[in-house]
Amino acid sequence: MKKDKDQLTGKGVSRRSILKGAVVMGAAAMSGGLALNMAAPGTAEAMVKKLPQKWDETWDVVIIGSGFAGLAAAAEAAGGGAKVIILDKMPTYGGNSIINGGEYNSWDDEFHLRQKLNLGDDSPELHKSDTLKGGDFYGSPELVDVLVNGATPALNWMIDEGGTKLRNILNRTGGHTAYRTHTCVEGVGRGYTEALKKIAEKRGAKIRLNTKLTWIWRKDADPQSPVEGVEVMTGNKTRNIRIAKALVMASGGFSRDKKMRREFNPGILDEYNCTNHPGATGETIRMAQAIGADSLHLAFIQLYPFAEPESGILDAPAVYPFRGPGYGIVYVNKLGKRFVNEMERRDVVSMAQIRTKMKPTYSIFNEAMIPKMGTKEEVEKGIAKGRFVKADTLAELAGKLGMPAKDLEETISNHNRYMAEGKDPEFGRQFTKVMIPMTQGPFYAIAQWPAVHHTMGGIRINKNAQVIDIWGNVIPRLYAAGEFTGGIHGANRLGGNAAPDAVVFGRVAGINAAKEKGRT
Repeated sequence: MKKDKDQLTGKGVSRRSILKGAVVMGAAAMSGGLALNMAAPGTAEAMVKKLPQKWDETWDVVIIGSGFAGLAAAAEAAGGGAKVIILDKMPTYGGNSIINGGEYNSWDDEFHLRQKLNLGDDSPELHKSDTLKGGDFYGSPELVDVLVNGATPALNWMIDEGGTKLRNILNRTGGHTAYRTHTCVEGVGRGYTEALKKIAEKRGAKIRLNTKLTWIWRKDADPQSPVEGVEVMTGNKTRNIRIAKALVMASGGFSRDKKMRREFNPGILDEYNCTNHPGATGETIRMAQAIGADSLHLAFIQLYPFAEPESGILDAPAVYPFRGPGYGIVYVNKLGKRFVNEMERRDVVSMAQIRTKMKPTYSIFNEAMIPKMGTKEEVEKGIAKGRFVKADTLAELAGKLGMPAKDLEETISNHNRYMAEGKDPEFGRQFTKVMIPMTQGPFYAIAQWPAVHHTMGGIRINKNAQVIDIWGNVIPRLYAAGEFTGGIHGANRLGGNAAPDAVVFGRVAGINAAKEKGRT
């Protein structure tokens, strides 16, 4: 038994002795006016920090990050009567959320689009099953349950109170077994962030930009020791903000931090492009760890298969290959040949692309599919920018792409036949009655290649969005939501699940933060 324990904890040091040491260290720090800092020696965060002698300002609820999760938390905390401020280090609000593809998975909506468009059945249970399977069952069923059951109420809330408008389309995207991916009219995440910002500000929440979190104040590692406040920097000025009720961490992931990526997953090479905004650098995750927060699944880093090949950006055209599988889009390599089941999840498609060793690959679709994926106006703009390539025939399209016309024609002809027969002998693609065969042009292509997109791992939370420490205890007055957290998506996040994850858990965090008893 002792040997097993030694192997688990290292050199015979038990979890209890670690906790005891941390509490003693915290007590010693308190007597000397020092703050808790459990960061590993030698790291940038491993520094002696003195607890503030006085506070520059006090807020009931402080939220770090102004994307989906932060805005939703602010709206609900303010709605609960709390005095709320959102802090964001960037000069503009929204983070990755405002530039995402505008996709939101929900089994239903107040317009009942799925039923209206006759797209089959769905349910929270099926969404949950797809999400857990899509993450190789590493995700927490309890957390996924919160996500799928909260997705529809959260979507309707943004529509009713924030003015979100949806396109009259619904997609079945990679890894999903139902048509549940909603798209806002803007075709980018701004359609949701503007709605959330409107609700939050209407309820009295404030947003302060260009304000970087530099520390989280906690006295010690005792399970009863709460978060006290935060240290932030605006320009060259440092301020300490006291928190009367709670801190909500909603500052996103670490896709832009190459060093942190390498540490947890060396297979995510430095030369890969990244779809994220420049601020997705992960230092706030390390700050939370320094005050005892547990983390998990940090090695699970997702590539987006359909990014613009040279820059890695996620622009409006780059979302069409994601939306298209449910309507018959086909992925081909430079030789005009299919290389993967188009209904597969993102990690499978990305790895299949990389194995082709032919950068870029292409998505092929025809005119009839456009209304199912987006708008003709978007496509025309994409053509003007050189993102979409248009041709009257497949042979002409192949010529413009520099691939053998005969092979592309054969690929699409075979795929049309498979669709008609309802069976794909090459890759096992699943077909549905709403898929469109490519028998008539015009035809379109868009180049695509994987780029780092999402970090599935992060800080551990429970179903109440409370942060859990490394000994399994709740850290008092500390909540988290969105990509900052881990444990929901598992090894792979299904496309369209990020927005409901962030909004739903942001709401949970905000509601619970406002209920905390205020400190005098």
